[in-house]
Amino acid sequence: MEAIGRLVGGVAHDFNNLLTGMVLCSELLLVGLEKDSRLRHYAEEIRSAGVQGAALIQQLLAVARQRVVAPRLLSLNEVITGMRSLLARLIGENIELNSELADDLGLVKMDPAQVQQIILNLVLNARDAMPEGGRIAIATRNCSDWRAKSDGPKVRGSWIEFAVSDTGCGMDAETRSRLFEPFFTTKKPGQGNGLGLATVHSIVKHEGGRVQVESEPGKGTRVAVYLPQAEPESESRDPKFAISATCLHDKKSFESKKRKKR
Repeated sequence: MEAIGRLVGGVAHDFNNLLTGMVLCSELLLVGLEKDSRLRHYAEEIRSAGVQGAALIQQLLAVARQRVVAPRLLSLNEVITGMRSLLARLIGENIELNSELADDLGLVKMDPAQVQQIILNLVLNARDAMPEGGRIAIATRNCSDWRAKSDGPKVRGSWIEFAVSDTGCGMDAETRSRLFEPFFTTKKPGQGNGLGLATVHSIVKHEGGRVQVESEPGKGTRVAVYLPQAEPESESRDPKFAISATCLHDKKSFESKKRKKR
């Protein structure tokens, strides 16, 4: 992973520049094409490939801890609400998306893009476990303790719990034991890179949190993320967030590299 981190960190900026050109040029093509044009589909595919490539680079950077982060006070509820329409489009019409968000939810101090990555990865994993359709439930709550294992001691403190549950195929014990290994996947070739849960685990662990997985074959899966509750500060928390082009170009990382070269 250290070698991968050095490799990705060295090429990420240049590769993102190439992807940015791909996406922007495809956007310009789409603006100039009629809605019924037979070429529009190809331009959309180019844009989609560019966005997916940029997301993959960000996942690798997160796993290798090479990404520059900008933490701030956030409400998970507001991030989830801001992403709801996007999530609904991504999971498809054959999957029902429900949410149960606590009204008095505390704040966390994290990079908004990393919170979005956690939510996206968990929801997309849940979607992939239900090829025939099903139900995904997203829930948040404040909690003062939780158990790493059902029969283990309680972990006390002020935590924010974010959980994603699905009615999919579930996992056996052997699969659960390897969930957080980078590049481990049970999906067919071309359907996954095995970085989703590894990315989630890396981000959450870096923030001092934990990830808990409950799953059995045929009984679905529940993934709960526990994040430390942030102390209120004088800074105002950010309003709602939406997925943006930050995944395509990390300006802070670029400026940092420029200063080092000088």
